[in-house]
Amino acid sequence: MSDTRQNHANGKSNVGKNAATHAVPAPRALILRARRVFLSGLLYAVLLSACINLLQLTVPLYMLQVHDRVLNSRSMDTLVMLSILAAGALIVFGILEFIRALSFQAMGSALVRRLNLPILTAAVQASVDQGLPKATQALRDLTELRTFLTSSAVSAPLDAAWSPIFLTVLFLLHPVFGIIGVVSVIVLVACGVITDILTRSLVKDANQANIEAVSKIGSTLRHAEVIEAMGMLPALARRWRTAQMNALDLMDAGGMRSRAMGTIARTLRFMIQIGALGAGTYLAMQQEITAGAMIATTIIVGRLLAPFDHVVETWRQWVNAIGNWQRIQALLAQNLAVRQTMPTPRPHGDLIIDKLVYAAPGVEMPIIKGISFSLSPGEVLGIVGPSAAGKSTLARLMIGIVKPTSGGVFLDGNNVYLWERSSFGEIAGYLPQSVALLDGTIKDNIARMGESDPHRVLEAARLADVHEMVGRLPLGYDTPVGDGRLTLSGGQRQRIGLARCLYNRPRLIVLDEPNANLDAVGERALMRAIEQARDDGAIVVMIAHRPTIMQVADKLLVLENGRITQFGPRTDVVASITPTGPKMGATGS
Repeated sequence: MSDTRQNHANGKSNVGKNAATHAVPAPRALILRARRVFLSGLLYAVLLSACINLLQLTVPLYMLQVHDRVLNSRSMDTLVMLSILAAGALIVFGILEFIRALSFQAMGSALVRRLNLPILTAAVQASVDQGLPKATQALRDLTELRTFLTSSAVSAPLDAAWSPIFLTVLFLLHPVFGIIGVVSVIVLVACGVITDILTRSLVKDANQANIEAVSKIGSTLRHAEVIEAMGMLPALARRWRTAQMNALDLMDAGGMRSRAMGTIARTLRFMIQIGALGAGTYLAMQQEITAGAMIATTIIVGRLLAPFDHVVETWRQWVNAIGNWQRIQALLAQNLAVRQTMPTPRPHGDLIIDKLVYAAPGVEMPIIKGISFSLSPGEVLGIVGPSAAGKSTLARLMIGIVKPTSGGVFLDGNNVYLWERSSFGEIAGYLPQSVALLDGTIKDNIARMGESDPHRVLEAARLADVHEMVGRLPLGYDTPVGDGRLTLSGGQRQRIGLARCLYNRPRLIVLDEPNANLDAVGERALMRAIEQARDDGAIVVMIAHRPTIMQVADKLLVLENGRITQFGPRTDVVASITPTGPKMGATGS
C-alpha cells in the first residue's frame, strides 16, 4: 500500500510538470502569435532591405564617378579613394545580406517552434476524426512553409518594395530614365498579375490532387500484406497511376504557364535594359548626360527590374506557401481541441454519462442518442449489443477522444473531453480494438513513451501477465518494437497494450474488445487484471465479443442503435436477454 501511495504521489507531482510542458493555447491565439512572429521578422527584414538596396547603388555610382571624374582628371588618388569607399560599402552590403538571410532563417525556426506542438496536437485530432493523411499533410505544410521562408523567393518582394530608391536616382540622372523605369515596373507588375491569374487555380488544384494521390498511396501501403497476398497490386497501381497522372497534368500545365510568363518577363527586362542603354547613348550624344551617367543608368535599370523579374519567376512558390499557411490555419481552427490547461488531480468519484449525444462530423443522424448512466469506483461495466450499435464510439467518448455533440461524460465532476490531457493520461487507461505499438522499446511503450519508472513498468507488466513473455524476447524490456522492428503476434501486442493501459494504476480503464486476439491463458490473465483493477478502486468499462470475459462484470449495458435498452446488475440483464434479443458476442462500431 505504501508503494501505491508513493506511485500516486509521483503521478500527482508529474501532472503539473507535464501540463506545463504540453499546454496548448487556443487556435486563434496561436495564429495571432504566429502572425506576430512573421510580422516582427518581416519588419526587421524590410529595414535591412532598405539599407541593402541603398548599398546596391554602390556599383553604378562608382562607375559614374570613374568615368566622369577619374578618366577626366587622371587622378590615382581619387581612383584609390573611390575604390576603397566602394569596397567598404560592398562589404557592408554583404554583411547586411547575410544578416537578412539569418533573420528569415530565425523567422522560420521561430514559426516552427511555436507551431510544431499545436500542429502535432491538431494533427493527432485530425487523424482521429478524418484519418492519417490529413495529419501527415499538416506536418509537411509546416516544413514546406519553413523552407519557403528561408529561400530567396521571400526577399524578392522586399527588394521590389524599395524600387522608389532606384526610380528617384533615375529621375535625378534624367527624366527620360525615370519614365523608362516607371513604365518597366508597370510592365513587370502586369506580368506578375497575369501569372497569378493564369496559374493560381491550376497550382491549387494540382497541389490538392497531389496531396490526395500521396495520401491514397500512403493509406494503401499500410495494408501491404493484404495487397501482396491477394494480388491486388496491379489494380491499385492503375488507380494510383490515374490519380498521379491527373496531378502531374495539372502541375505541368501550371508550370508551363508560369515558365512562359517568367520567360516573357525576363525577355522584356532585357529589352528594357537595351532600350535604356539606347536612350542613354542618344542623350550622351546630345550632351544632355555624361558617358558615366549612361553606364550607371544601365546598371541601375537592371537592379530596379531584377526583383520584379524574380517575383514573377518565384510566383508559384508564393502560391504554394500561401496554400500551406491556409491549410495550417484551417487545421488549427478545426481540429485543435479547446481543452483545459490546468492539471486536474487524481479523481475518486463516480463516472457519470449525462444525456450523451454524438453525431459524426457532417452526418445528421447521431450514433449515440441521449444515453445516461453512472458507475462508481470499483465497478466493472460490460457493454454488449449488435453490430453498429455504437459501442466503440461510446468507448471513445468515455475516454475523451472525441467531442460529444451534446451532453457529456464526467469523472468526479470533471468533463473528460475538456480535461487537460497530460493529467488525464495519468489517471486513464485505454485499450482500443486495434493495438499499435509505437517506435521505441517495450519499456517505452508500457510507460507511454515518457520517462519510465522501472517499478511501475514491472508492476503494469505483471498486472497484464506479460512479464515472463517479455523476458523471453531478445532484449527483454529493451527490445525495440514498432514499424520495421520485431514482429509480434496479435496476442503479444494486445497484452503489451494492456500493460500500457494499466500503467500507473489508472482510475478509469476502457477496454474495447480486449480479448479479441487472446488465447485461453491470455484471457484468464486479462480477467485477473480486471479484478485487480476493480479491487484497487478503478472504474472499468469493457466491450467484448466473447461472453466469457463478461463473467467479471458487475453490471451490463445493452446498446442498440445508439440507445440503452437494458442496464443493471449482470445477473439481472443476462436473465432478461431472450434468444431473439441482442447477442453478447456481437461486435459494434
